[in-house]
Amino acid sequence: MPSPRPQYFQQNLFLELNHVCFLLPPNLWLIRGVKLPTREKLSLLIHSFPRHSSVKADEAASTAPFHLDLWFYFTLQNWILDFGRPIAMLIERSPRTLPRSMIYVSIITFIMGASIHLVGDSVNHRLIFSGYQNHLSVRENPIIKNLKPETLIDSFELLYYYDEYLGHSLWYIPFFLILFMYFSGCFTPTKTESVMPGAALLLVVPSGLYYWYLVTEGQIFILFIFTFFAMLALVLHQKRKRLFLDSNGLFLFYSFAITLLLVALWVAWLWNDPVLRKKYPGVIYVPEPWAFYTLHVSSRH
Repeated sequence: MPSPRPQYFQQNLFLELNHVCFLLPPNLWLIRGVKLPTREKLSLLIHSFPRHSSVKADEAASTAPFHLDLWFYFTLQNWILDFGRPIAMLIERSPRTLPRSMIYVSIITFIMGASIHLVGDSVNHRLIFSGYQNHLSVRENPIIKNLKPETLIDSFELLYYYDEYLGHSLWYIPFFLILFMYFSGCFTPTKTESVMPGAALLLVVPSGLYYWYLVTEGQIFILFIFTFFAMLALVLHQKRKRLFLDSNGLFLFYSFAITLLLVALWVAWLWNDPVLRKKYPGVIYVPEPWAFYTLHVSSRH
């Protein structure tokens, strides 16, 4: 039984997380065939997460089977909705118990960032239909630079900042943090269990392709490469303890490896593009797919 919490804490948490209830895994939406109200769903979400504890030897010895349904829905729903809806399932099935405080903060931040991004993205797509060109900066766009009064341009730049920087940071930092925490528990002492089943092999390429889109369109290469190297360092560290990745850990690690390969090929292909080079002048040059689309695809039509 979970320990009782102060009433004011639960009320504030309900107010903050009221719109995160759709993240519940399907098996928690119905109890005995009765659909739960929003408040009860949220309460069940809060109390369903285990308390934080250190990884024990018996936890390391037990190997979880490959979660085909989790990774299938994770890949499919991310592609269709461009949103990490199964994130609660990821937390629920994490082999390593996560701190509740981290879960609360991560979900709140995740929803805030995703909301900011979706609002900015919806405005951006409407601007594209009006002639906005993603390969140009906000002030250089033909439909923006002639706006009167000029303070309207500042408003569009602020919207761009909220979408591309603030929204993406609030969205992707907890997203990758939860992925890494899940990954840190995906180890087994049995080397024979460190193998991916056939279903995982079919999903690993679409999963890597999705993360490629996430990294390039979200402009989060630094966050991605930091997470990948942290995963690699953890694998090498656990190998000294004779612990090996299980099927879920291998799936996630190979998905990230494929993503890194796709990003490298993408950058190499567009390395000498002068227009995109002007749009992304920094040391890290990772063009956005939508910028490529408006420059080389939609302009031909």
